[in-house]
Amino acid sequence: MFEIKIDDAKYWKNCIDAIDSLIDEGAFSISPEGISLKAMDPSGISMISFFMPSKAFSKYEVDKTSQVGINLDNLSKILNSSRTNEQLVMKEDNNKLTLEFIGQNSRRRYKLPLIDVRKNPDKEPTIAFESIIEVKGDSLKEILKDANLLSSYINFKTDKGIFKVVAKGDAGELEEEHMDNAEFINKLDVTKASSSTFNLEYLTKIVGPCPTNSPIAISLKTEEPIKIDYSIGDAKVSYFLAPYMES
Repeated sequence: MFEIKIDDAKYWKNCIDAIDSLIDEGAFSISPEGISLKAMDPSGISMISFFMPSKAFSKYEVDKTSQVGINLDNLSKILNSSRTNEQLVMKEDNNKLTLEFIGQNSRRRYKLPLIDVRKNPDKEPTIAFESIIEVKGDSLKEILKDANLLSSYINFKTDKGIFKVVAKGDAGELEEEHMDNAEFINKLDVTKASSSTFNLEYLTKIVGPCPTNSPIAISLKTEEPIKIDYSIGDAKVSYFLAPYMES
């Protein structure tokens, strides 16, 4: 049993959006330390790792670790009903997740059935990344938007002091080059030149929920999965996406 309260229901909605962008169901691990989730998307080419510490909640009563399987599409629809200045209380009750929205003079409750979810991955991939780039999140979203005009895939390249983005398709080509002192880049650490190509649809889903003005860390190694990290308030979210390999 647990009872968890968050003062801003919309904040929890933003966190769930980052998960629901890739998977439609998942099992949260609710422990005394916080709430976590690791899951592969249905296609098996991407993975999400989410953690929100107990300190992010105004009330956090968790006696022992429990697994809570939820249909995330249904959870997201309910959280979309959250209103400004509403609090949210979540409880487990009779194999259901109760969500109570508390306004100034009103309350409403939803109950979602808990579900059995296939076993989630226990560990993140172990990769010795060759390049780590921290960029402005809003600027990366614009780059992906521009690349989507021409292609379904995007290539990231790094070299000493340089970060390149290339997108090629039947409609044309896009190439951007950013030096390490560019306004777009907060940090560029390159131990070895890297180059990998990724599915734009997945990258757009991954980056989309990143809050305005938040930085995004990109970790690269040639022909290895990319790692994307960013924060949503106190919550930390990491994604891995397998590279696109031409046949």
